[in-house]
Amino acid sequence: MHDAEIVRFLAQLLLIIFSAKIFGEIAERLGQPAVLGELVGGVILGTGLISFFKPSDPILGLMSEVGVILLLFETGIHSDLGQLLKAGPTSLAVATVGVVAPFALGWGLMTALGHPGMEAVFVGAALTATSVGITARVLSDMGKLSAPEAQIIIGAAVIDDVMGIVILAAVQGIALSGSLQWLAVGKTILLSTGFLAAAFWLGPHLSHALVKVVHRMRVRGGLVGAAVCFAFALSLAAHALGTAMIVGAFTAGLLLARTDKKEDIDETVRPVVDIFAPVFFVMVGAKVDLASFNPFIAENRAMLDLAALLIVAAIVGKVVSALAVRERGVDRWSVGFGMIPRGEVGLIFAQIGLTAGIVTPALYAAVVAMVIVTTFIAPPLLKKSLA
Repeated sequence: MHDAEIVRFLAQLLLIIFSAKIFGEIAERLGQPAVLGELVGGVILGTGLISFFKPSDPILGLMSEVGVILLLFETGIHSDLGQLLKAGPTSLAVATVGVVAPFALGWGLMTALGHPGMEAVFVGAALTATSVGITARVLSDMGKLSAPEAQIIIGAAVIDDVMGIVILAAVQGIALSGSLQWLAVGKTILLSTGFLAAAFWLGPHLSHALVKVVHRMRVRGGLVGAAVCFAFALSLAAHALGTAMIVGAFTAGLLLARTDKKEDIDETVRPVVDIFAPVFFVMVGAKVDLASFNPFIAENRAMLDLAALLIVAAIVGKVVSALAVRERGVDRWSVGFGMIPRGEVGLIFAQIGLTAGIVTPALYAAVVAMVIVTTFIAPPLLKKSLA
């Protein structure tokens, strides 16, 4: 029985990584981010065509959670606090509007449609995310990273990431408590903010000390081992203080990004993330019920209508953030389009809600559809506006 479990686990892992890379490659060749291909691969595996693949496998679930932690650790490494400060008040204003407006639209839409308060909060939170990685990749490919629009977008997206992590921590607190308690939400936000403040105060000393130790190490893989341990340690510290582990992972990345080993850490951590993160996205896709997108089934039409409304709210909520830009000579449309893609963070919100039993499978499918559409349309819109 033990051997049989190992065989099934390895077979499932083989399927996940293989499908993630194959469909990710197809997506890249079509000019789209690889994450969309990984989602599609998961959706195909989740149809039940391969009998031994079980999306509910707890071991795959654990690997998926590790993938989220490592993904947000890498996101922190790619986030530049110095660039955030250079972007100044404009990026802060764009990020603030880009969080408040989508949340208000999502929450208001769900409330108006008669959905419970918990679902409304989760959907509103899912709409706040911005995928800085997708936007940065488009700007880099176009050679526009030095453009004023790009500086505002990247700065706002970094601030958006920090706001999103705090909101995500609050949402996780709601999921764990099982009820919408604003006092608990406020406590979670304060804990998350307090943890970030303490980490930024003490963290630089720890991260620089870690780098000095790594300089003296001779063992193979010392740098990547130390970096991952640092991420896990801050994740556990965040959990011990009552906030989300992903806050600790993200903070660890931000701190290591300010050391002279940033590029080396990024290079060594990337292969680890390339294995674990796709597991998360494939598993997210595998939990999507493809039959729920069939428009010829009467009960599906309500979900598809809701998905269409969420897509509109998601796009409008981010595009209006460009109204906060006051500088002359800056193309506001480009700034707004650059904030549209939801990417991986929106999926994390939806996954938490589904796992906690707060978000229904139909609503989960609608949120995933919103993430996919916004991630698909943002690159061509941004390319057209900046060309």
